[in-house]
Amino acid sequence: MDMKLEVVVIPVSDVDKAKEFYVSLGWRLDADFATDEPFRVVQVTPPGSPSSVIFGTGLTTATPGSAQGLHLVVNDVEAARAELAGLGVDVSEVFHDAGGVFHHAGTQGRVPGPDPERRSYSSFVSFSDPDGNGWVVQEITTRLPGR
Repeated sequence: MDMKLEVVVIPVSDVDKAKEFYVSLGWRLDADFATDEPFRVVQVTPPGSPSSVIFGTGLTTATPGSAQGLHLVVNDVEAARAELAGLGVDVSEVFHDAGGVFHHAGTQGRVPGPDPERRSYSSFVSFSDPDGNGWVVQEITTRLPGR
């Protein structure tokens, strides 16, 4: 049976501020529903993504800003960084990990610049939404077999 990741719920403190932030990134606003005062669902989708992000009120007990390591995939991390910076996002410089495989949590092990061999899956930038939910943009130019 196929199982596809459809939605990721992220915790935010100010729904309207989060909505403004994600829409300013060019993410499609799919829904903004409120059935009553303590329950509101906002759904946004990154350009080209089959999966969406949901936030709102009454959706999760997680602490706002506690979602970390959310990954977006691009084929050119330097162009993605330039676009995000151009939109006013406080985005990191391009980095690769000292271990060469993936990236460590936080900023540990970050080496400035893209992967020296420009290996797929090995170059990144990071940014956070207004609450501190942490996003990583990963460059993938050639997918591993079966992906």
